[in-house]
Amino acid sequence: MIRTRFAPSPTGFIHLGALRTALYTYCLAKQDAQGVFVLRIEDTDTARFVDGATDAIYNALRKCELVWDEGPDIGGGYAPYIQSERKSLYADYARQLVDSGHAYYCECDKSGNTDTVRKPSDKCPCRDKKLTSGVIRQRIPLDGETSYQDEVYGTVTFPNTELDDQILLKTDGMPTYNFANVVDDHLMGITHVVRGNEYLSSTPKYNLLYKAFGWQPPKYIHVEQIMRDARHKLSKRDGDAYFEDFLSKGFIVPAIINYIALLGWSPRGDIAEQEIFSLAELVQYFDVGGLSKSPAIFDIDKLRALNGKWIRTLPADEFERLASDFSDNLRALKGKLNNYPLLIELLQKRTETLTDIENNIDFLLNLEKFDNSLYNNKKSKSTHEIALELLTGVLPLLETITDWTAANLFDTLSAYCSQNSINKNTLFHALRTALSGKAVTPGGATDLMDILGKQETINRTALAK
Repeated sequence: MIRTRFAPSPTGFIHLGALRTALYTYCLAKQDAQGVFVLRIEDTDTARFVDGATDAIYNALRKCELVWDEGPDIGGGYAPYIQSERKSLYADYARQLVDSGHAYYCECDKSGNTDTVRKPSDKCPCRDKKLTSGVIRQRIPLDGETSYQDEVYGTVTFPNTELDDQILLKTDGMPTYNFANVVDDHLMGITHVVRGNEYLSSTPKYNLLYKAFGWQPPKYIHVEQIMRDARHKLSKRDGDAYFEDFLSKGFIVPAIINYIALLGWSPRGDIAEQEIFSLAELVQYFDVGGLSKSPAIFDIDKLRALNGKWIRTLPADEFERLASDFSDNLRALKGKLNNYPLLIELLQKRTETLTDIENNIDFLLNLEKFDNSLYNNKKSKSTHEIALELLTGVLPLLETITDWTAANLFDTLSAYCSQNSINKNTLFHALRTALSGKAVTPGGATDLMDILGKQETINRTALAK
């Protein structure tokens, strides 16, 4: 049985890299009919703890439907699932290592500060002292090398001279992350560990701990980092790294999940060319063999395009609900237009991010004065003067039309153009400009006429100057 865990630190909103780790971890577990996905909160670094961050983690995972089988809020057979609540058990394991000679007390770090910088070659002088208090450090062998097997990188080997005697237990009894995750992974029966490749160099120290305890280490799966470009990581400081940031920018959850799954993983075989993946399909198709050893470059334009494709797959009422959350104008227009459903249909076909909508439909509420140069268009063979002449000429026809639908309006105006030797594109461009005052609109001229209704269309056309 596969047991995986996602073990974030409650230090703020969830980073896209962390969310991708959670996704891969979830997929691995759910590929096993009896697989278990565990959520564990690793809050041993109290200095970095952010109030409310744990709830933010819960909310993000729930929005992404990465539902855990065991965790702090629902319990399980290995509770508690918050490390600070497990504090009492780590000291016994640390002292066990001291007794077996695999760890030692260190008086150099009386404050228990885990940020103390020590070169691996500069082993602590406390290694050879018989101390009975202080922080507890791991005793790394002075020579030889430590190897481990990674599912992506194969055999990974580090000389022991490059490994520092890391702190395991601080003087306040709180474990460091590096110690607590080893103890908890063993006690919780974790079989597979997915984490970023920045931990490649730390894993030999973890394996030495497993060996010292006589425990079986899990299978390691280290994934490449997500990069903003070839040289820079996707950074929290740049405001482009948090899951919640992208929700606020109008991206939808299925698209975000779909996109980050493909950042560092490539589908293979019959699905090699597939781009759209639901969460259920990711569970079905994800395989460790498709993970890359090269950094994944985050491309916002690709995410926008994928988001647009996902938006077009939504039921109309779901799209309207999501769009209304982002657009005051859309909420204000409901019940005030001749054909509101047509507007929703057109927006869904043309929207890439939900934030695009607000400014694209403001003209439907209120037509502002606009620059007459918008009537000029070489492709439509239109100028301001030609447009005004055509708009004045078509007004009487508009008054007579009773079947005010986009389809009938298109046919009627097309016939009118043919009968009067008028370039259809020229008239339609003039009408669309007069009705919207915009170069880009959700639909064509007859779509806007249908949406606005007969009287509003005539009023705006008559006001054209």
